[in-house]
Amino acid sequence: MDIIFRNVRVDDAQPLMDVGVQDGKIAAVTPTIAAHAKQEIQGNGNVLIPGFVEGHLHLEKANVMHRRANRSGTLSEAIAVTAELKPTLTQEDILERSTQVLRTLVQAGSTHVRAHAEFDPSQGFTGLDVVLELRNRFRNFIDIQVVAFPQEGILKLPGMKEMMVEAMDKGADVVGGIPYNDISPIEHIDFVFDLAKRYGKDIDFHQDFADDAEHMTIEYVARKTLAEGYQGRVCVGHLTSLAAVAPERQAPIIELLRKAGISVMCLPATDLHLGARGDSHNVRRTLTPVRALRDGGVNICLATNNIRNAFTPYGTGDLLNIAQLALPACHLGGADDQATVLSMLTTNPAKALRLNNYGLAVGKDADLVLLDTRAVSDVILDLPARLMVLKRGRVVATFEQRRSVVF
Repeated sequence: MDIIFRNVRVDDAQPLMDVGVQDGKIAAVTPTIAAHAKQEIQGNGNVLIPGFVEGHLHLEKANVMHRRANRSGTLSEAIAVTAELKPTLTQEDILERSTQVLRTLVQAGSTHVRAHAEFDPSQGFTGLDVVLELRNRFRNFIDIQVVAFPQEGILKLPGMKEMMVEAMDKGADVVGGIPYNDISPIEHIDFVFDLAKRYGKDIDFHQDFADDAEHMTIEYVARKTLAEGYQGRVCVGHLTSLAAVAPERQAPIIELLRKAGISVMCLPATDLHLGARGDSHNVRRTLTPVRALRDGGVNICLATNNIRNAFTPYGTGDLLNIAQLALPACHLGGADDQATVLSMLTTNPAKALRLNNYGLAVGKDADLVLLDTRAVSDVILDLPARLMVLKRGRVVATFEQRRSVVF
């Protein structure tokens, strides 16, 4: 074999295992591998897991907070500030900042990322083109799914429908949408579905990002998903409005999401920062109801969304930080709840992104992370060092090299 991890913890209910890697795939997971390998790594009882999956991130507008500040902390100002800034961003600038973020992701153990790349008539395809280039340039370090994302809307901008088509022709992997930021949310949703069907692509909406439930369209999205036979191929990010819905109405909506196979990306860093800015007291959390969605059978994930910009003026790209934020914010700190959080960074977003070769099992891609902790149940709590990160069986980062990984 190429690599054997000796005596690693893959499941707290099982003994320590040896995990063998050959030709970029997991070749064996067993208590003892008799064979030898070109490289043998002594796990010493440390945890080995499949790589983290960052299911919702904006690469091209990361680390620009110092250029245009969001003084009010509101969503409306974040959108306005970013719209002013985007035309000034050059390809070289976007490439440099996005590379910094990708390096951080890899060092933190993420082996896949879905990147929402914006474009519109004022900035053209500068951001999208760079992210498409990054997808190819860094394919041996991290897999990037590129979402064609119309942040400023589709219907209200002349020529934007044509730009959406061009974005797909350029090679975008997923059709994005933002119904709440357009003149007709329903027509926006219909356009996105039509385009996705035309190109045979999945869909990812920024959905119902508000403190109240007055203008929700998630039910329409779910019914449209069922009508178009798109079960399991639609993701939504934010969905904060659902938290404002009374339980008797919320439950059937969650059941509709489960039936439609819609995955939900909870984005706590952004949503806690921007939400409930109008509340004078007893300020709401304004997060999608993670526990209710999970208990209702919906595929629920945790993701970063933005890093140090008008939408989220902090962050590093380390998903374990997002998970620790979600523990208190989403009431996931109880013992039974904690046991479900790691999957929100791994297997759940892998399902949302339809990563068929993902997982710690024989025959799957060897996208693995060795962590400096002895129990899987402690991964979220310990924020352990990422001792080694593998991408398809190749070592792409180690703890000693965290500040010098070269792309």
